[in-house]
Amino acid sequence: MSLLLSRRDLDFLLHEWLDVRALTERPRYAEHSRETFDAALDLSEQIATRHFAPHNKKADAEEPRFDGERVHIIPEVKKALDVFAESGLTAATMDYEIGGGQLPVVVSSACFAWFQAANVGTSAYPFLTIGNANLLLAHGSPEQIDTYVRPMAEGRWFGTMCLSEPQAGSSLADVRTRAERQEDGTFRLFGSKMWISGGDHELSENIVHLVLARIPGGPPGVKGLSLFIVPKFLVGADGSPGERNDVVLAGLNHKMGYRGTTNTLLNFGEGAHRPGGAPGAVGHLIGEPHRGLAYMFHMMNEARIGVGLGATALGYTGYLHALDYARTRPQGRPLTDRDPGSPQVPILAHADVRRMLLAQKSYVEGALALNLYCGRLVDEQRTAPAEEDRSRAKLLLDVLTPIAKSWPSQWCLAANDLAIQVHGGYGYTREYNVEQFYRDNRLNPIHEGTHGIHGLDLLGRKAVMDGGAGLALLGEQITATLTRATKAGGEAALFAEALGGRLRRIGEVTATLWGTGDPATALANASVYLEAVGHVVVAWMWLEQLLATGESEGGFYEGKRAACRFFFRHELPRTDAQFALLESLDRTAVEVSDEAF
Repeated sequence: MSLLLSRRDLDFLLHEWLDVRALTERPRYAEHSRETFDAALDLSEQIATRHFAPHNKKADAEEPRFDGERVHIIPEVKKALDVFAESGLTAATMDYEIGGGQLPVVVSSACFAWFQAANVGTSAYPFLTIGNANLLLAHGSPEQIDTYVRPMAEGRWFGTMCLSEPQAGSSLADVRTRAERQEDGTFRLFGSKMWISGGDHELSENIVHLVLARIPGGPPGVKGLSLFIVPKFLVGADGSPGERNDVVLAGLNHKMGYRGTTNTLLNFGEGAHRPGGAPGAVGHLIGEPHRGLAYMFHMMNEARIGVGLGATALGYTGYLHALDYARTRPQGRPLTDRDPGSPQVPILAHADVRRMLLAQKSYVEGALALNLYCGRLVDEQRTAPAEEDRSRAKLLLDVLTPIAKSWPSQWCLAANDLAIQVHGGYGYTREYNVEQFYRDNRLNPIHEGTHGIHGLDLLGRKAVMDGGAGLALLGEQITATLTRATKAGGEAALFAEALGGRLRRIGEVTATLWGTGDPATALANASVYLEAVGHVVVAWMWLEQLLATGESEGGFYEGKRAACRFFFRHELPRTDAQFALLESLDRTAVEVSDEAF
């Protein structure tokens, strides 16, 4: 069995639970079948295993370096990315007309999880490129799509997203990069961007930067941000990269994880290169002026779900490595055997090791279910026959996005922590993979918005938007599952009762937090709210999986039931204390003075 992901679990989630074959009845996916879906998964597993996984540790140990002129990256990275490009997976979900495969997003997500589990540093390059291309497909002009998306779809050019600046991380209202309009309709950009993943390298023929900047005279704050295409190399009339644009690598950031991904400080318009002799980096406006953040959210929201999937993949491979170790590492004897001369047993036989493995299993398999459910919602939003169903899918996805990003980033990291513990002293050494998985995954609570930002998003926006319609729809969907579980009887009915009580608490606590009329008190508790609601949502995912097992027998289904049981007994009760804390309207963090820290 692979130590990257469980293909059996993916088949269960895609076919026995989410019924992705039903999507082939819709015009967009009519040329697909169970066979084409399985072939895409097979191909992804093969490429990830043969070309991505083997250099994961080497890319971590020999991270990219900048000699002042160019970035040096181990050659295995480009070789793997070339194979990925040749496979056509970059354009897996894109239209046939653009050279894509029109694969459902839910299937493509399952495919890409193989690469994130195998080598999250190398997989970051196509991850960003796909998001960049999808944004341009949604908001770019036909000319921009022909010029920039087609080479990215072919895997020849890569893409980035450039939001943060040295003085403005998550506070995009403070972005200073400016874009000056030129007589020929282009813009010249001046400024710096920080923490730009994939910002410079020689892995592709060109790099397409999507840059948030201000057009002078625009509104202040985020309402004045516009979005620009700024290529590393200007594009000639024949579509080939030509003159160097004035985008300069100022240096590499060295993070604790994702070391194979260049993370950069970029300077735009510093004068190192002057296209046409004029100062500034040449940029092309996407859509209308001052709507840049709205356009960028297309890529950001896609990336948030993708970050959650990456966190899940890292937690999942850590779990499989820990399970394999527990099966093969002999240590100790059963409690009933006091004879030191008797054979040792694998540590899997020890109760606390089994507890740690079940906890990991409940986190990573619950998170993967949530990730793929969100992918299915994207497909519903795009292709459901009825407009009402498309709108409902979009609304539900809006509510789930902060959870789908943050819950795996917190709890699959916890799974990596437990994977190290299962390995004992060996887990803390670089000779074993679980140490790197933890470091890589520790970045995901900050990728695409911190944990706190997503708490603010869930409680401050998603829970109250449209008069609470999104939260009401989530409750409606969970209630439908509860009804089915109650009808099924047995353990499912008991779990339905437990989950129903916590679902009611979400509504009560949300009303209490906002009923004070004091946003500071509400939002000071937003992260706890995110964690509590997230646990309820993942419990829902587990109840769905339990129902999908039906009366099937065998070790796989027994494992699903055991993990569900563990989550409901060990994890869901955590929310009781959290809901009680939220209901108390605690103001400790608000009222403590600066001097007290």
